[in-house]
Amino acid sequence: MKPVLAVFAKTPHPGKVKTRLAPALTPEEGAELYHCMLQDTIARMRTLGVETVIFYDGDEEFFRNFHPGLRLIRQHQAGLGERLEAAFRQLEDLGYRERVVIGSDAPDLPLSFIREAFDFLGTGKDVVFGPAEDGGYYLVGLSGGMADLFQDVPWSTSEVLAVSYQKAQHAEFAVELISTWYDIDSYEDLLRPGLYDPESGATLTRRFLLERGIEPLGAVACSCG
Repeated sequence: MKPVLAVFAKTPHPGKVKTRLAPALTPEEGAELYHCMLQDTIARMRTLGVETVIFYDGDEEFFRNFHPGLRLIRQHQAGLGERLEAAFRQLEDLGYRERVVIGSDAPDLPLSFIREAFDFLGTGKDVVFGPAEDGGYYLVGLSGGMADLFQDVPWSTSEVLAVSYQKAQHAEFAVELISTWYDIDSYEDLLRPGLYDPESGATLTRRFLLERGIEPLGAVACSCG
């Protein structure tokens, strides 16, 4: 059974994405930034040599136009736990065993982290989490069943990873944590030096920020994968 990388994504409609960046960015600017992040994320992930699938929320035609050739699957219309559970089941039904899901809010996520997740799944781990700095996770991967891993999780809180890790242990899964990273959720996140590093691969995101005079804090550091 083959591996797959799934990206959860939304159509970048103003007022529907990156709303926490207001008032620093207008709804239209927030949508444009999200589109840049999404394009950077998918372009970089396609270089990994692993089949990439987009689980989309919104306009299918938009994704067909901007990301031709990728398999598109509409997200289950429910809470995040139900959407993740449905996505992992659908991918398994399609013949994928090693399944990794990420979002589209980390355009400079090192590719080495993704490779590491697949390596762990391919060598015996049942569950892999990519911890996020806010207490959630930016990546989750499975190589088998999921038990109740995505049920009754306090989503959008700092307890997401802790509760999910505990659930994996209770299910007697072999679980692994990879390196910590961050999502771009707040204006302060836009000041992270890694986003401005030309080696990060977040080309469109970087251009968007620089064109609007948004500058990083501190020295630029390489975050390339």
